[in-house]
Amino acid sequence: MPFFAYKGRSASGEAVRGVLEGTDAGAVAAQLFTNGITPVDIVAADPPRPAGVKQWGAALFGERVRLVDLLLFSRQMFALLKAGVPIMQALAGLQESTDNRAFRAVLQRIREHLDAGRELSAALARQQPVFSPFYVAMVQVGERTGRLEEVFLRLFHHLEFQKFMREQVKSALRYPLFVLAAMAIALVIINVFVIPAFAKVYAGFKAELPPLTRLLIAFSDFMVTHWPWLVGAGAMAVLAFWRLVRTPRGRHGWDRAKLRIPIAGRIVHKATMARFARSLSLALRSGVPVVQGLTLVAQVVDNDYVAGRVEKMRSSVERGESVLRAAIQAGIFTPVVLQMIKVGEDSGALDDLLQEIADLYQREVEYELKTLSAQIEPILIVGLGVLVLVLALGVFLPLWDLGSAALSK
Repeated sequence: MPFFAYKGRSASGEAVRGVLEGTDAGAVAAQLFTNGITPVDIVAADPPRPAGVKQWGAALFGERVRLVDLLLFSRQMFALLKAGVPIMQALAGLQESTDNRAFRAVLQRIREHLDAGRELSAALARQQPVFSPFYVAMVQVGERTGRLEEVFLRLFHHLEFQKFMREQVKSALRYPLFVLAAMAIALVIINVFVIPAFAKVYAGFKAELPPLTRLLIAFSDFMVTHWPWLVGAGAMAVLAFWRLVRTPRGRHGWDRAKLRIPIAGRIVHKATMARFARSLSLALRSGVPVVQGLTLVAQVVDNDYVAGRVEKMRSSVERGESVLRAAIQAGIFTPVVLQMIKVGEDSGALDDLLQEIADLYQREVEYELKTLSAQIEPILIVGLGVLVLVLALGVFLPLWDLGSAALSK
C-alpha cells in the first residue's frame, strides 16, 4: 500500500506530523481520527527509509521489538491493572523487567509522554510501528469505556492468535519451497558432476549420440562453463524480487500470487481470513463501529491484496450497503462464511459469528497442514519420476545402443 505524509493536531492542540501507510488518503485520515489526531493535510509520500549508516547498523544488528514482547506486555498490563496498580507504576516495573533493550526504550518514551499529560493511547500511537493502529484503537476504546484491563487481555489473545496463524502460513510455504530447493540442488549436482563424467566416456566412443543426450551434455557444458554468470544472475534475480516486493505494487502482486500457489495458497488464504474475522470480531466486540473496524482490520491481515479487498468492503459499507453485500462484492469469502455473516448481521451478533468464522478457518488450516505432506507427495513423485526418466534416457540410452551394436557383431 502507498504511504502518505500527514500534518495534524492532537487532542491537546499540539501540532503533529508523520508518515502512515494506507490504501488512500481517506483510510489514513480514519487512522488519524482513531488515534485522536485531527488531520490538517495529507499528501502522498515515499516510503520511509533509514538515513545513515548508524540506522542501517541498528536495523541489521540491533535488537528489535518482537511480537513476543508485545504479547508479554499485553498480558502483564492486564494482570497489573486488574490488581489495581497505577499505569505509571506498571510501566516502570515492566521497563525494569524486560530483557529487550529496544522495548525498554519504547516503554521509557511511553512513560515520558504520560508524564507530559498525554493519554496512554496517544503515547502508544507515537511508537509506531511497534504498536499498530489496531492496537492503539483498542486501547483508546478501553480508555473511553473504563475497561482498559479487559482490552489488554483481549489484545493478548488477539496477538497470540496472530502469532499462531503467521507460523501456520510459514509452515504451509516452507515445505513446498524446501522440495523445490532440493530438486534444484539435485539438478545442479547432476549437471556439474555426473553428466560431465559420462560425457568423457561417450567422447571416447566417437559414436553418434541421441538428440536427448546431446541436449543434456550441452546444458551441462553451459552450466560448467558459465557458472559464475549463472550464480550472478541468480543473485540478481533474488535481489530484484526482494526489491520488487518492497514496493506497493510488487507487494500487492506477490500477496495475490501467494493465494494462488497450488495447495499452499489455499492454506494461506484460510489463515488470512481467520486473522480478518478474529480482528474484526475483537473490534466490534470492543465497541468500534463497523466502518472504522474494517479500516483497522485492513492493517493487520498481513496480506496487501486482502487488505485492498477489505478497504473496498469499508467503502461499500460507508455507502450504506450491508456487511453481507460488501463481503459478496469482495470476492474472498466462501459461501459458508457468507451465510454465517448473514446470520450474524440479521441477529445482531455479528461479532460472535465472526469469532465462529475465525475458529472455523483455524480448524481448517490445522487440518490442511496435517494433510499437507500427503497432498504434495503425488506431485513430488510425478516430478521426480519425470526428472529421473529424462536423465535415465539421456545418460543410459547411448550405453544401451552401444551394447546392442556390440552384441549384434
